[in-house]
Amino acid sequence: MRSRGFTLVEVLVAMVIMAIMAVMAWQGVDGIVRTRNASQERLETTLRLNTVIAQWDQDLASIQETRVVNSALACNGATVRLTRRTPDGVQIVVWTLRPADNNTSVWERWAGPAVTTTSALNDSWLRSQQLQGNEPGSLRTLTGLSGWQVYFYQGNAWGNCQSSLDQAASAPQAALPDGVRVVLSFAPGSGLNGDLTRDTLLKR
Repeated sequence: MRSRGFTLVEVLVAMVIMAIMAVMAWQGVDGIVRTRNASQERLETTLRLNTVIAQWDQDLASIQETRVVNSALACNGATVRLTRRTPDGVQIVVWTLRPADNNTSVWERWAGPAVTTTSALNDSWLRSQQLQGNEPGSLRTLTGLSGWQVYFYQGNAWGNCQSSLDQAASAPQAALPDGVRVVLSFAPGSGLNGDLTRDTLLKR
């Protein structure tokens, strides 16, 4: 008795079934990969945000008052400029928001060289008022922002940083606030939603 083989129709049906199963398996694997990539991107974005905020806090915690500049912490509504101590001297640091692509902005940090003389600190302070965003020491810390606000805590109340400094502008040495609040607004599609508010207490 001869063994009976598969007919052409049976082979085609089997191939169709295998093709359907392969497509279903591929869709499942593709979904897993997409989910993993999205989770990885979210994790990287969160880690970068935490790193940037930690640097912001460290800069504020290291503020050093000097007799060279009128204020160790200055704010004009668009830029925060401060003098901070380092192991090698005193350094000027600038945080600012600059326009980027797709109607978003990027939060940049510029750090000048650590200096030990009055003239060098004064030169660095003057240079920090003419930044274009491409100088050595400039770093694009966060992208995808739609705006930011900075507030100073003085007189038992939070106030706009520019208004707070205007009130103390006539003082020979502008007094430091007790705390600084930054509110970062994230644009849609940036990987982060809504606003982030960070309050930092300034050490005396």
